[in-house]
Amino acid sequence: MVKDHHVIEALGKTEVIIENGEVVSVGEPLVDYCPIFDKIDDAKHLDKDFIKWNMEKRIREFGMCTAERVVKMPDMMSFGISEILKTNKELGLIDCVVGVCEGVGTLLITDPEIIQGVGGRVSALVSTTPIPEVIEKVGAENVVNPETADLDPIKGLEMAIERGYKDIAVTILPSKTIVELREYPLPEDVNIYIFVAHTTNATDEEAEIVFKYGDVVTACASEKIRDYAEKEEVYYSGSKVPIFAVTEKGREFLDNRLEKIGKALTIKDYPLNRKTHPNPLV
Repeated sequence: MVKDHHVIEALGKTEVIIENGEVVSVGEPLVDYCPIFDKIDDAKHLDKDFIKWNMEKRIREFGMCTAERVVKMPDMMSFGISEILKTNKELGLIDCVVGVCEGVGTLLITDPEIIQGVGGRVSALVSTTPIPEVIEKVGAENVVNPETADLDPIKGLEMAIERGYKDIAVTILPSKTIVELREYPLPEDVNIYIFVAHTTNATDEEAEIVFKYGDVVTACASEKIRDYAEKEEVYYSGSKVPIFAVTEKGREFLDNRLEKIGKALTIKDYPLNRKTHPNPLV
């Protein structure tokens, strides 16, 4: 029997370990303040007690890291990555998302509500172990490896191509795997769109990779991502935790979501006003 063990980086890139539905370890947060959690939970400081409370709240509310995991959910934010993907799936511009879910690993998602439910309320997944009940909810046939719950975006992309999907979005953390995805030998009629999330504490090299190969990138609490975006003057939306549209296609995806919720479209208004952003930026 595989030990139930889920490692998540959340709230200021804090490593949190959850086993058997219990938070067993909370690391040291890199960020003290995040406007998103101030707005949602009135959190003025991201300390270990708040992080533990927040993760336990997610376990209670939607069964994160447990067999009770809810996989279909309404929109969480106005335009996070999952909301952008959901809207563009509904519009028919994306026909499959290669994403990740705790208890499942890398999976293919075509249901807009599951795109939102799986991605909307979980932070960066570092590693996970299989939860059969959650795998059943998303469909074992959609999971890259139901036996091990591996995180493997390349295998996810290969599986999506084999299934005949043509417009494939991949969600990923900053890493060299982004280069592998972009350079993957795609069939001529297949497009891949790379959505990069959880960029807090990204290195110089990762920031460079993200802006060279990604389509849509979240700022999170990353100083280097903001610096790079200012240098490149890419389109973005969001005054506190911006989401950057690196490519024309990325901008189209982001604008589609903004239009749906009645917000102003992407802008190029630099320099960014960092006074309202997470603190410190790392």
